[in-house]
Order: sequence, then structure tokens, then C-alpha cells
Amino acid sequence: MQYRNEIKHWITPGDAAAIRTNLKAVASIDKHAAKDGFYRIRSLYFDDLNNTALWEKLDGVNERRKFRIRYYNEDFSYIMLECKVKRDNVGCKLQERLTEDELRRIMNGDITWMVSSGRPLLVTLYVEMKAKGLRPKCVVEYMRVPFVYGPGNVRVTIDWNIRTGAPGTFMDPHGLTLPVEGDPMLLEVKWDDYLPTVIRRAAALKNRRSTAFSKYGACRVYG
Repeated sequence: MQYRNEIKHWITPGDAAAIRTNLKAVASIDKHAAKDGFYRIRSLYFDDLNNTALWEKLDGVNERRKFRIRYYNEDFSYIMLECKVKRDNVGCKLQERLTEDELRRIMNGDITWMVSSGRPLLVTLYVEMKAKGLRPKCVVEYMRVPFVYGPGNVRVTIDWNIRTGAPGTFMDPHGLTLPVEGDPMLLEVKWDDYLPTVIRRAAALKNRRSTAFSKYGACRVYG
């Protein structure tokens, strides 16, 4: 697994505007972003009967992981199952594509097919669902501006309008969601072995401390 460095910062709309201006001069908008330079991410997070993923995050456990399924905007042609693994300040993602039909089957509790799918991540999710009672817990939705920069495999994102909803609404792009407390805006910077100085300067923030903010944790406040 390829672990990547990651830092997060709380930012203001003024910070976001300045950073976007700086990054446009040196980095590129991710090709998957819409013509406006941003997209909407809608994710479904899983947790077990003891809410282990939630409590490990809140307790600051050094090594942890969580499963999620996500799609972008209102497009079901690109659905991704992900297992996000965190260790200290680095992380990695294991990924597997899902079809719309496969997602519907999972949402309906039809999971037996996963164990013979021949796709390791689906098999792992099946085992976790059967052995630990892993189940969908909440929807996490937000808007994102994504920048990429080749050297260092850098990805810089600005997220805002973070909202949460019930698991059953996941496949309804217009399903009811509620804003999380404080209406946070986040800057995230991810890179492999080194962070180029040009990106460090473009995304520099004065008097802004890094944060361990978790969208999933914030969205579980409702249940």
C-alpha cells in the first residue's frame, strides 16, 4: 500500500479565495471536476455495532480504517468502494469500482454475492459486515474544488457545504441533508514523498493550525 502524507486546515472563505488564486497559477484543476472547477461528493460511511470507526477517530487511535462508498454529482456511472486506512499522519485508500446494480444490492442487504466476486475489497467488506455487523451509518455530502500537481503527486482540495443525511437517502442525489455545526470549510493537502515548495507557498496560511477534523465524525452528531 502506498501511504500518503496529509494535512488539514480550517479556513475562511477569504482564505479559500486567495488559495484558489494562488493554485491556479501553478497547479491544474482535476480533470474530473465540472466545468465550474468543482464537484459534489456524496459518500456513504459504514461502521460496526460498537461504532468502532467513530470512537477510534474521536479517541485518536493511531491506526484505524473505515469503509465508504461514494459517487460524484448525480452520476451513477462512477461509483467507488473505498477503505481508508490511517496511520499517524499518513494514509492510503484501497479502492474498487461498483456498478449501480451492485450498489443497490448492497443497500438492500443483498451481500452474499460479494464473497464470490473475486474482488478482494468486496470480500473484505462482506466479512466485516457478517462478522462485525458493519452497516451503513450516514451520508456525508460536500462540495470540493480539487487541484493536482505532478511532482510529489500532490492533491490540494477545498471542501465546503458539508452536510449529512440518513443512509437510506444515499442513492437519491436530492435526498434530505442537514448542515453540520459551524458550517466548516476545509483545506486538505496530500502528497507522496515530498511537498514541492511552490505548492507549500501557494497553499500557505498565516495563523492557521492544522486540524484532525473528521467529516464522518461531524456528520454522526445526528445519529
